[in-house]
Amino acid sequence: MGDAVADALGTLLRRGTRAALHRRLTEGLGEAVDEVTYPVLSGLARTGPRSAADLAAEIGLDRSGVSRRATRLEAAGLLRREADPRDQRATLLALTDTGTHTVALMHRRLAGSIEDALASWPPGEAEVFARALRRFTEQGPFTTP
Repeated sequence: MGDAVADALGTLLRRGTRAALHRRLTEGLGEAVDEVTYPVLSGLARTGPRSAADLAAEIGLDRSGVSRRATRLEAAGLLRREADPRDQRATLLALTDTGTHTVALMHRRLAGSIEDALASWPPGEAEVFARALRRFTEQGPFTTP
């Protein structure tokens, strides 16, 4: 059973799989919003304002990669840089209202895509899957002590 789950997770976590999904979710949202900047937007939506270094660790990029993506998103009005209230020398990245709305739209697109994929499943099976997946993510090997 562990091998089957590991194989399925490998497919889901593959960079190409994620990039294709991010392309679909960001289609038509402007030049700055694409599969490259998606992780920065979604990471900030999950964590709230963060330094580029902290966000980089959260989303699996290096600090300079986050900073380059943030510059594109800032120019498009989706992200702003603000002083860190705990350290005035540091800068935090934060979503603007437009950025928050863009992330909400991408989330609705993702939820709709998942619902479409599960629509043909037998009644009740999708709900069981959703509960089991939630339990696995909360109690499985991905949890941090």
